[in-house]
Amino acid sequence: MKFQTPLVRGTLVKRYKRFLADVTLEDGREVTAHCANPGSMLGLQEPNSTVWLEPNDDPKKKLKFSWKLIQTHSGLVCVDTGHANKVVKEGLSEGAINPFEAYKTVRSEVKYADKSRIDFLLSQSGLSDVYLEVKSVTLMRSTGIAEFPDSVTARGARHLHDLAQMVQNGHRAAMLYLVQHTGAQHCTIAGDIDPNYLKACHMARDAGVEFYAWRTKLSPQCVRLDHRVQFDLPDI
Repeated sequence: MKFQTPLVRGTLVKRYKRFLADVTLEDGREVTAHCANPGSMLGLQEPNSTVWLEPNDDPKKKLKFSWKLIQTHSGLVCVDTGHANKVVKEGLSEGAINPFEAYKTVRSEVKYADKSRIDFLLSQSGLSDVYLEVKSVTLMRSTGIAEFPDSVTARGARHLHDLAQMVQNGHRAAMLYLVQHTGAQHCTIAGDIDPNYLKACHMARDAGVEFYAWRTKLSPQCVRLDHRVQFDLPDI
């Protein structure tokens, strides 16, 4: 997935009100950028960090920049959670996610539960449908170990219960953690941050939900699916 316009480099001043960040550009201008990340962004808000913004000239948008990348001491990170589904959809269409390479029909944002829409519904004649949920992973507190979530997520736990129900209904269901951190070598669950989410993971796994983790390849030009990494589910 290529960025729509070339990114510009800057220095982070601060992130605030969850969806806003002040950044000083290389030409000295200080601008406010949209931050498309509802999480805590733990470890990704250090002032004076090098960041990359995507400019836009859309008259409908109040903010003319969107924060996309940050350079941390352990690697480059994509902070825009909205890119996760785009990257995974591109990977599915290219057959690059091998557990689902046999599925040729990919539908996005399909309503399937009382309060939920599945990120992707995969179908293929002769095969069970797959309900695939995607989560963007950016947290890394220990060297090489990506973690999800970075804050309490009741919504995420509900999704796991919905996926378990799909398995009980005779379908396949899977959770794919998209690791958007170039320093990560494998992925796990941050049970200390959200114990209820960890419990929901165990419930879902026991019900037959599949768990996968894939890393992205990041640059100021694009975000691409890279390779599968190990996923570990810690004990409760």
